[in-house]
Amino acid sequence: MGTDLSRLTPVEVRTMIRKGLIDTPTSGLCAGYAQGNLVMLPQELAWDFLLFCQRNPKSCPLLEVSDAGSRTFAFTAPGSDITTDLPKYRVYQDGNCTGEYTAVTEIFEEYQLHKGKLVSF
Repeated sequence: MGTDLSRLTPVEVRTMIRKGLIDTPTSGLCAGYAQGNLVMLPQELAWDFLLFCQRNPKSCPLLEVSDAGSRTFAFTAPGSDITTDLPKYRVYQDGNCTGEYTAVTEIFEEYQLHKGKLVSF
């Protein structure tokens, strides 16, 4: 690739991930910016997870909580798409890992169509 990825902006890195140009962990990218992990939960579990994070801010700091059903983090990553902007997603159902994906758009949309809205942290 030849590019110093630490000097890229988050928008540039997200664009590269969407194009399939980055498919490895993102540690060390976008120097000077915060990096987080993503958790998507059914809306009915969101309050409990939010409370857990607030009571455990060192191990689970929150950068943002999405609106129910939203696929973007409007404040920390305007224009983002949480279903395509990470290099890898692990999907868990009933406590079991059901797969690892490079995008979860279909899973996200299917879930919301049949089971309810998701909230992202």
